[in-house]
Amino acid sequence: MKAPENRVFSVAAESAPIPGCTVSELVSKANGYYILHFSLAANTSISAEAYRQPKLWLVACGTMEAVTRSGSMLLTAGDLYAVPRGVPVGVRAAEDCVYTEITWKEDRIMNEIIRDGAVFALKDLLPTQEDRIINMDIIRGEKLKFVVMSFAPGTALPEHAAPGEAMIFALDGEGIIGYEGKEYPIRAGENFKFAKNGAHYVKADRPFKMALLLTLD
Repeated sequence: MKAPENRVFSVAAESAPIPGCTVSELVSKANGYYILHFSLAANTSISAEAYRQPKLWLVACGTMEAVTRSGSMLLTAGDLYAVPRGVPVGVRAAEDCVYTEITWKEDRIMNEIIRDGAVFALKDLLPTQEDRIINMDIIRGEKLKFVVMSFAPGTALPEHAAPGEAMIFALDGEGIIGYEGKEYPIRAGENFKFAKNGAHYVKADRPFKMALLLTLD
């Protein structure tokens, strides 16, 4: 997975729009799962296209519209949009925006709570509860997982290593990433990448929500 190593970063900053242009960057295409970052400058658009594969768009910054023949839906930073299959959908940006697109090949691995053509505030899909860590699988497959998690203050995931590359999207509040012997504070709107088999942990001294995108060999 293409991303900065060993530091907190921002997808929005790393993929800053170029005036007058739309830009796409392939982050990963392992095992038929495609992850791309798109940046659209103000007053640019991507023409409507229809796809057979399921897709999710996660907005990193700015405001954009998902445009279909029946109308448009407004998406802002932190929103998740399930692109309807077989329906031409375009993107229109009135201001600079950046989003991540996740495409996968299996059917029936997306959580039923996510409906095609609907916009969700990703951080609002699950609550924070005292003394608990709560997980929700958004995508669950043999080679790809996309999970939303909430941490109550004082909770933590113990150090462990994943058998694949992973990227964290901080959604709400503030947490601490432990990685290869160092700690990195991370706040809403920031990102962090784990290398395959990289030892890491996550802890929260205050309420914290994040999404984890994991690709497996």
